[in-house]
Amino acid sequence: MKRRQSKSELRAELEKQVQSYIDKGGEIQQVDMGESGLEDGKYDPRRFGFEAGAQARTPLNGLLATIDSRRKSKPEPALKKTNKRLRKKVIYDDFGEPLRWVWVEE
Repeated sequence: MKRRQSKSELRAELEKQVQSYIDKGGEIQQVDMGESGLEDGKYDPRRFGFEAGAQARTPLNGLLATIDSRRKSKPEPALKKTNKRLRKKVIYDDFGEPLRWVWVEE
């Protein structure tokens, strides 16, 4: 089974890839914290979905009570009849010798 990389090994691998990118002429720009989330100097209002506040909820107590009462009023399912299992039984004579096999219900 192949061993998973540890965090330190992953960090070293990422550092190696970044260094090879820089060595090949790649450039990394420094960006101020939070600046990448701005559009034209403002946050995108479509990203925030929780600013509208809490909405009034519809009470469902009566509906839940009727559902629970229906659930409790269900009749118990009828027990299924199990067929009696047939089993082979040996009939012996007076001397203990087997005479024949008979199917017996248990």
